[in-house]
Amino acid sequence: MMYNSTTDKSVSVSAAQAIAQGISSDGGLFVPCEIPSYSLDDIKELASLDYCGRAKKILADYLDDFTQSEIDECVAKAYTAEKFGGSNPAPVVFCENGGVNMNILELWHGPTCAFKDMALQILPHLLTKSLKKTSNGKKAVILVATSGDTGKAALEGFKDVDGTQIIVFYPVDGVSPMQKHQMNTQLGGNVNVCAIKGNFDDAQTGVKEIFTTDYIIDKLKSGNMLFSSANSINWGRLLPQIVYYFSAYCDIANSGRIKLGEQVNVCVPTGNFGNILASYYAMKMGLPVKKFICASNSNNVLTDFINTGVYDKNRSFYTTVSPSMDILVSSNLERLLYHLSDNDDKAVSEWMTALKSGGRYEVGDEVKNRVSKLFFGGFCNDGETKKTINNMFSESSYLCDTHTAVAVNVYQNYVKSTGDNTETIVVSTASPYKFSRSVLEAVCEGEALPENEFDMVEQLNKVTSRPVPAPLAALKDRQVRFNNVIAANEMPEYVLKSLGIN
Repeated sequence: MMYNSTTDKSVSVSAAQAIAQGISSDGGLFVPCEIPSYSLDDIKELASLDYCGRAKKILADYLDDFTQSEIDECVAKAYTAEKFGGSNPAPVVFCENGGVNMNILELWHGPTCAFKDMALQILPHLLTKSLKKTSNGKKAVILVATSGDTGKAALEGFKDVDGTQIIVFYPVDGVSPMQKHQMNTQLGGNVNVCAIKGNFDDAQTGVKEIFTTDYIIDKLKSGNMLFSSANSINWGRLLPQIVYYFSAYCDIANSGRIKLGEQVNVCVPTGNFGNILASYYAMKMGLPVKKFICASNSNNVLTDFINTGVYDKNRSFYTTVSPSMDILVSSNLERLLYHLSDNDDKAVSEWMTALKSGGRYEVGDEVKNRVSKLFFGGFCNDGETKKTINNMFSESSYLCDTHTAVAVNVYQNYVKSTGDNTETIVVSTASPYKFSRSVLEAVCEGEALPENEFDMVEQLNKVTSRPVPAPLAALKDRQVRFNNVIAANEMPEYVLKSLGIN
């Protein structure tokens, strides 16, 4: 199994090299040159396994330069009951609301209470093994741009991991207070956190430019270091996310809600497009998926692209109550375009160049039609998001966060507009306590709120009787370690200074 670059398919590297490097030197993203094919019998076999067993099988089919014992070790260390509160780190909860049935896939039972844990608890183990295979003991410098959840999950996953150092950049006004406190109080001797003046796209662009800047790369080489990524631009981050779509399907089948082989829909609250792209890979492998429902907030660049074939980031940027989706440059869409254009690296390169230079590109009719056949795009604003949280709790006794609420709202509108009642996996990406102010405003509409974030957590607990996740409760008295704020153009110098090689 080799991996090509989306913008130069003559580049061909092993899985270990793709994970260690994170991004291709030409700026493209690594994609598998072939996708494993699963029969109904294969899925039936997965259904007989627990989550770890399913993960071991799927990862092994993509990482053939890893031994099975190496993969088994990575999985065993990542998905422990201690970290995820039980034997199934990704449980499915059935819910009915407004006459619409949903199979809610809860991906937030890990140590940082967000779906990023599902990949970032295993990525450090995959990366350190990849480095041993490819890089002769070099230290990996993990650069992360985050809109909230990836940063904390990456910090927690990589803290004190030998041979690594991690630097996280986040938009100073673009994350929730809880997300900010999670990052700025992070423990570990190899971690660094810095806010930037700007939005997530500024942070993401800055990180990608640092990755491909020759003089910075040369400085790292002289210090026996190399860059890698914990964002979903890294294949080692995206691959583990495929597992939970197969696992959810198997769990729904085992519950009797569907028969093995029946189609399902998948609805994902989407910002950087990695989470929903993982479900696309699952479908390409053989998972019976009928429709991908891409749910956005007011930053609805993906909705417009799905409906028109035009990707245009030249629009107003909104800071919303679902900040992890406040993104106008969805990096993983590049991978989808590569596959839907029949691996046309030149076309993908032209589109990405146009996006970088003018903020806009338009795909041809063939790709546009393939996108619209597979995907439904919808969005909702903050008012609709909060109304959905209120309805879900008051009518269905289900408390969801602001991102999950976007998915629920868009899915309900999809059913109303299409009449499609196919069983659907609705992805729940974060604990409601990570966004306690917005969730509290939704369930206690019009009531006065406490000023302190942790007082809000306490009040939300009293109002809803839903338990506060232990990792969030433990943050209350933790001291802030990081409070730097810089301009986006200062990121390269900050990285070099942090590494002591400026």
